[in-house]
Amino acid sequence: MSSSYRWVIVAAGALMTCVALGAMFSLAIFQQPIADATGWSHAGIASAMTLNFIVMGIGGFFWGAASDRYGPRPVVLIGSVILGLALMLASRAETLLQFQLTYGVLVGLSASAFFAPMIAATTEWFDENRGLAVSLVSAGMGVAPMTISPFARWLITAYEWRPAMMIIGIGALILMIPAALLVRRRPSPPQDKHEAVVSGDGNAPNLWRVFRSPQFIVLGLTFFACCAAHSGPIFHMVSYATLCGVAPMAAVSIYSVEGLAGLGGRLLYGTLADRIGVKPVIIAALLVQAAALATYLAVSKLGEFYALAVIFGSAYGGVMPLYAVLAREYFGPRVIGTVFGAATMLSSIGMAFGPLIGGWIYDTYANYSWLFIGSALVGLGAAAIALAFPPLPRQKTQPALSLS
Repeated sequence: MSSSYRWVIVAAGALMTCVALGAMFSLAIFQQPIADATGWSHAGIASAMTLNFIVMGIGGFFWGAASDRYGPRPVVLIGSVILGLALMLASRAETLLQFQLTYGVLVGLSASAFFAPMIAATTEWFDENRGLAVSLVSAGMGVAPMTISPFARWLITAYEWRPAMMIIGIGALILMIPAALLVRRRPSPPQDKHEAVVSGDGNAPNLWRVFRSPQFIVLGLTFFACCAAHSGPIFHMVSYATLCGVAPMAAVSIYSVEGLAGLGGRLLYGTLADRIGVKPVIIAALLVQAAALATYLAVSKLGEFYALAVIFGSAYGGVMPLYAVLAREYFGPRVIGTVFGAATMLSSIGMAFGPLIGGWIYDTYANYSWLFIGSALVGLGAAAIALAFPPLPRQKTQPALSLS
C-alpha cells in the first residue's frame, strides 16, 4: 500500500474526531431547548456531560487496548454505529434518566472510540512529520465547535430539539461508517528505533511494568494536570466574560476564537515538535497556558478577551496531541493504543474536575478569581511535572525502559 495512504488515515481521523466530539459537546446547544420542552432541570441535563467525561475516560482505555489487539478499523467502526444509534435513542428519551443513560453513557462510550485508536494508527503510519500528522487528526476536535454546534443550532431552530438530534445521529452514521472503513493498519511497519517497551527477547510487552514506569507516571500526571488546569476556565469563560461586562452574544464568540486558535496551535506546536523535539515544546506550551490563565484576572474588555483567547486556545489546543507523540517515542508502536488510552483516561478525570470546582468557587465567592488563580497554579504544576520526563531513547540498543 502506498505511503501516501497515510494522509487518508489523517483525513479519516480528523473527520471522525470532529463529528464524534462535536456531537458530544453540542449538548451545550441542546440544553436550553431540552429544558424548555421537557421541564427537566438544567443540572440534570448537564449531568449527562459529566457522565460523558467519566465514561470517555474509562472507554478510552479499553478502546485503545482493543485497537492494539484487533486493529483500529473494527474499533472505530463499532464506535461509529454506537454514536449514531445513541444520538437517535437520546432524541426519543421520555425521561431524564433515559436521556442520561443514552446521551451521557452511550455517547460518551462511543466518542472515546476514536481519539486514542486513531492517534495510535496515525503514529504507526508516520516516521517523519509525526507531530504534525497527530496534530491534524486532533484538529477535528478544534473544528467541531465551528461546525457541529452551529449546525445543531440551525436544526433546533428549524425542527426543534428531538428531530435535530435524530438528524445529527443519522448524519453521524452516514459520514463516519465510510470513514471508518478507510482505516488501515500500516502494512509491515519497519522496526521502530525508539521501541522501548518490549521484553528483552522481543516478546509482547508487560503492561503492568509499563504503567509503573517513570515514563508513564510522568506522562499521566502531566496530562491530568494540564487538563485540570484548563477545563474549568474553558467551561466558565462565557460566564466570566459576561460578569466582566461583555455582552452575552459577544462572550459566546470568545469560545469560538479559542477553538479556532486551538486549530492553529495544533499546527504550530506540532510542526515545532517535529523540528526541536516534543518535550521542550510541551513544557513551553504548558508555561504559556499557565501565564494566560493568570492574565485573565487582568482583562475586562472584549478585545482583550479575544487577544488572550488566541494565546490560551493555541496553547491548550496545541499541547494536547503531543502527549500521544511522546508516548509513541517512549513506548513504541506495540502498545501505543493501550498506553495513550490509559493516559487519556487520566486526562478525562482532570477535565471532569474543572467545571465542578469552578461552579463551586462561583457559588461560594460570587466571582471566578480563585478559579483562574488555582488553574494557573495547577498549570505551573503541570509544567514542573513535565520537567521530570526521562530522556527519550535514542537507539534500540539502549532502551529507556527494560521490561525483561
